[in-house]
Amino acid sequence: MRRLIILLFIPVFVVSCNSQNSIKIFKDVEYAQINGTKLLLDIYLPNAVENPNLLIWVHGGAWVGGDKENPPVKLVEKGYALASVNYRLATKAQFPAQVFDIKAAIRFLRAKASEYKYNAEKIVIAGSSAGGHLVALVGTTNNLPELEGTVGDYLNESSSVQGILDFYGPTNFMTILNQSTPYGMNVRVPALKKLLGDLPENKPELAKLASPVYHVDETDPPLLIMHGNKDQQVPINQSHELENEYKKHNLDVFFKVIYEGAHGGPEFETQENYDLVFKFLDKIFK
Repeated sequence: MRRLIILLFIPVFVVSCNSQNSIKIFKDVEYAQINGTKLLLDIYLPNAVENPNLLIWVHGGAWVGGDKENPPVKLVEKGYALASVNYRLATKAQFPAQVFDIKAAIRFLRAKASEYKYNAEKIVIAGSSAGGHLVALVGTTNNLPELEGTVGDYLNESSSVQGILDFYGPTNFMTILNQSTPYGMNVRVPALKKLLGDLPENKPELAKLASPVYHVDETDPPLLIMHGNKDQQVPINQSHELENEYKKHNLDVFFKVIYEGAHGGPEFETQENYDLVFKFLDKIFK
């Protein structure tokens, strides 16, 4: 069990220590406070790029672990600004606190764009595993009152995003347990109980509110999904469900199946996959 949980914290991309030589980093920037708890993010800026476009990274960890450390800095080396966000874990606050926090971070980052000198007119949000779930949910609920919340001091700023990078995230809590292997159930059942307060079948309205597939409509931004076909922790059918909803609404979606890929790992870190991400970002920003 201990080894299984640790695997959930592995980010999509591995960062070397030498990669940050040309990057300016602002650590532990407070974007909001709630009930005496400081909510923090880190901002990474490429030194050689003026007014870079902004990406937001949301970490995984089964909603109960992980943190903002070690985001995919290779995106910054490509010339993008990157904000890596901490949010309240389900051990401290149940859903929808996590979405409220992330949307507060987006509003903060828009408000502070001129101060930190990045371009926040368009924002792409990215995440893996539980972070993949959260970014897909944030991206498919632009302007949805039930999930905006009132966290932070910049409620007049927009929390909308213009693109989603979802790496092997859950998308439908009403189907995920039936799709899961026994291996995956060992993590998924207790994690969902923490996040929702009970199993999805016992809280169907809340489970649907927390599931991106139930929010897809014609206004949703472009979506890139990557998911391993050997993932035993989040079933690949979760990504197929979100892809299918996008296709039903004639939305811009691309699903890259990582053959022989598990829940993250080196199969995701190929140059081909990086190029696919950069092509997706260029399409949105340029």
